[in-house]
Amino acid sequence: MKRRKICVVTTSRAEFGLLCGLMKAIKADPALQLQVIASGMHLEVGFGQTWREIEGQGIKIDRKVRMRLTGSSNLANVNSLGLGLKGFGEAMSELKPDILVLLGDRFELLAPAIAALMLQIPIAHIHGGELTEGAIDDAVRHALTKMASLHFPATEIYRRRIIQMGEEPSRVRNFGAPGLDQLHGANLLTKSELESELGFSLEAPVAMVTYHPVTRGEGNVAAQVNSLLGGIRESGIRAIFTMANADAQGATINRRLRVECEASCGRFKWAPHLGHRRYLSCLKYISVMVGNSSSGLTEAPSFRLPVVNVGDRQEGRVRAQNIIDVPCTRKAIERGIAKALSSTFRISLRRMRNPYARHGDGKTSERIKDVLRDTEISAALLKKHFNDIEAGNR
Repeated sequence: MKRRKICVVTTSRAEFGLLCGLMKAIKADPALQLQVIASGMHLEVGFGQTWREIEGQGIKIDRKVRMRLTGSSNLANVNSLGLGLKGFGEAMSELKPDILVLLGDRFELLAPAIAALMLQIPIAHIHGGELTEGAIDDAVRHALTKMASLHFPATEIYRRRIIQMGEEPSRVRNFGAPGLDQLHGANLLTKSELESELGFSLEAPVAMVTYHPVTRGEGNVAAQVNSLLGGIRESGIRAIFTMANADAQGATINRRLRVECEASCGRFKWAPHLGHRRYLSCLKYISVMVGNSSSGLTEAPSFRLPVVNVGDRQEGRVRAQNIIDVPCTRKAIERGIAKALSSTFRISLRRMRNPYARHGDGKTSERIKDVLRDTEISAALLKKHFNDIEAGNR
């Protein structure tokens, strides 16, 4: 029997952590053949060459597509897309996948999506329908939705939005966020093991800080980082800082945070490349997350972890009760951290439910894999009709 070839694209360490369970589910199914294309930040020295983490999970990389990401400017990212489009076109022409899987909203994903569209390869898109009004990710995500034939949103609200965008309801399946599967039966590090690997004490209170560029609208990134660091310093909390992504000005943020950590050794820890297991282990033991990462909205609720969400990068996304939204000012961030550490707020989270965990059984990746395996692939899958909806009818 000819196995169906499912090609998964991954461009960053964070995205791979969310896709890892699905890749393993595809690999384990005798009816399917897993193909993996690694690209983007995975291949760059400045971002830790995290493609090694993929192979460390026992997953073979079939092709590497270099995009030369630097995070230095918008024009540099435009040039990266040009390189990526050529590279993904060549890779997919050789691999000839039956379905291409993309997750999320990184601008790098436009390159494989356009290549697949031109090569008439059906796209399955995970985490569509979401909003991040403070970032260009919004436009990228919606563009991917319109290029995709199969959709796997993470909440019911997002499912309805995709249908509102004209997509066929039978092709839009809400199983929840696949990245949460790894929390079930996860072999997380003990506190002492994690401290040993980090070389950093987790004696509470400790914050995890991740701050990405705000790519839509005006903003002085230097002033934003100064406000972030000022609020954290004034709070008196110790902190682990992770790396910003390859969006424009991400390199500026990383340089500033690294210098601050080196100057405040013992209080601040620069940990740019944690890997998914160490990252999830950190969420188990830290006291609060600070910054503007989507992880604060998706994974952190499963740990009942307070999150001080800074600025408007994640504006529009579904939130659980663990989110404390604050503007990017020193005083607001300081107040947000104080609230997050208060016993009153922490007690209020005891019965909180993660809105991204629909079934809560760790089998979201399996459900997505089954749809990828069982969906009929024909010209009809690529031929998309616009699904009109009546006003008020969802």
